[in-house]
Amino acid sequence: MELRVRDHVPGATAALSVVSLALVFGAVLGYIPQSLLPRASDGFVAAIPHVNAVLSTTAIVTIVLGVRAIRRGDVTRHRAFMLATLGLFVAFLVLYLYRVVLEGPSDFPGPATVYQFVYLPTLAVHILLAIVCIPLLYYVLLLAVSRPVEDIYGTRHRTVGRVAASLWLISFFLGDVVYALLYVVY
Repeated sequence: MELRVRDHVPGATAALSVVSLALVFGAVLGYIPQSLLPRASDGFVAAIPHVNAVLSTTAIVTIVLGVRAIRRGDVTRHRAFMLATLGLFVAFLVLYLYRVVLEGPSDFPGPATVYQFVYLPTLAVHILLAIVCIPLLYYVLLLAVSRPVEDIYGTRHRTVGRVAASLWLISFFLGDVVYALLYVVY
């Protein structure tokens, strides 16, 4: 499998991105029936946004540490931090989609002015960056896992990874802002 993916990273990236985004949009737009998922306790479902805020904040830290490690030439630590971030992201996404399928998107409880001029623009940028990040993350991940470390330097992993890490950081940060607006401020 390594050689096949290695030779087809753009195609594999596209396929994985389409499937992932279809799943996300299917959940958010209500196309995935609630009956497909087992219903957890109300306490568990209610805790998901708070757990996801912790996962997002932790992911911000692991991205920064991963970038710092590679700037210092420590490929092993970079890989560990970035894979940890990926794990945090997957956990976040599974929990988020589970909650959205069961409960639907959260309603904004604050004033209409804040909703229109702060919440919606923040949410829109967060969502846009999250969508843009998906193919970038798959691309750098597939480059990294389909090659020996010394071969990665001859790819666009570094260039695309810089963009992906920056956008991922901003998206996670804005996700925390959205959380704060929904559950802390209002």
